[in-house]
Amino acid sequence: MEQEVRTTGGGSGAGGLRAAHSSVCFSGALIDGPRIQQLLLHCAAALESNDVTLAQQAMWVLNNIASSQGDPNQRLTSWLLRALVARACRLCGAPSATPGAPPPEQRAVSVTELAEYVDLTPWHRFGFTASNAAILRAVSGAAAVHVVDLGVTRCMQWPTLIDALSKRPGGGPPALRISVPSARPAVPPLLGVSDEELGARLANFAKSKGVQLEFNVIGTSTSTSTTSSPKEQDLASVLSDPAALALRDGEALVVNCQGWIRHVAPASRDAFLGAARALGPCLVTVTDEDADLDSPSLASRIEGCFNFHWILFDALDTSAPRDSPRRAEHEAAVGRKIEAVVGEDDVAGGGAERPESGARLAERMRRNGFAGVAFGEEAAGEVRRLLSEHATGWGVKREEDMLVLTWKGHGAVYTSAWTPTNQL
Repeated sequence: MEQEVRTTGGGSGAGGLRAAHSSVCFSGALIDGPRIQQLLLHCAAALESNDVTLAQQAMWVLNNIASSQGDPNQRLTSWLLRALVARACRLCGAPSATPGAPPPEQRAVSVTELAEYVDLTPWHRFGFTASNAAILRAVSGAAAVHVVDLGVTRCMQWPTLIDALSKRPGGGPPALRISVPSARPAVPPLLGVSDEELGARLANFAKSKGVQLEFNVIGTSTSTSTTSSPKEQDLASVLSDPAALALRDGEALVVNCQGWIRHVAPASRDAFLGAARALGPCLVTVTDEDADLDSPSLASRIEGCFNFHWILFDALDTSAPRDSPRRAEHEAAVGRKIEAVVGEDDVAGGGAERPESGARLAERMRRNGFAGVAFGEEAAGEVRRLLSEHATGWGVKREEDMLVLTWKGHGAVYTSAWTPTNQL
């Protein structure tokens, strides 16, 4: 593993992250991150043993610590507490009465607002940059490129790729086809623009860059993303019908998974990757959150949430004022992830987010007939240039063939690139 390229503060590992948490003053005593975590684990253990009384006692203490307007620990605790209270209410059959201020109402946003949301931190653009670098390398010299876009940010990744393809030396840009499934995770913020309109806008942008773009929607399209629900669609099956993708001879096929696999039920992930491999792509890129939140144990999921989601809450302190609407939307999006992870045990049908770490994903990819493709120094340099536009706590490191976005030394998001072993 290479040393951190650019970062400040923090240690490594979950213990280091907990030590980096700030302290809260409660009844004259300082309550630091590890103590808050211990209270959360006591509450989780009580709920798992159906001891509502003990859980209520822990919640009372947590309620005096949590604050939606406090420091990162307090804001994170407020969301964890909301999720625990909702779970306790379901356990005892009482109506839910979640503490704290209500989260921002979900609304359909414009393309400009979605771009502002994505640009606030490098959480998403890191994956765009690293994946695009791998794609450009894989399709070098190809006359036609087909990207199957399995992403949760509604094509925000592709203007940069189109621009790079327009500048490709020797022979000019390739013909580009982008296919998106109509079924996708309902990940906030929800874009109030149909797939067809989004494709038309991308095509106009590509035309201005001298790139011929064909945009296709796989399956029955709906008017906007707000109607899609991962509980109503089997996200593992979107690649299972090659005819729907209308694959063509001579196209360099790329399957781009950006935040997608964590929404696929864990038991269906091998089948999903098998379907991807059967398409014969020249490259599969995977970007996802570097956390393990798929344990059947509630206490383990609570611990994972506390250690992982602290990263973004802490980073947002340096990125936007506390009254920023974009910041509130980011924190609410994390809060909804927490509610799903804490509140839902049975994920056989998918829908609830269950990330697995980059190391575990790599094992899964190799098990399913893929080999890693290392990122070159040019890709790492592109990522470093992106991070130079953000707070100095962000960094990038290599782990095996992956690039990993870090905050104060702690892994946040990974990007990896893969090719079927029979194509090596």
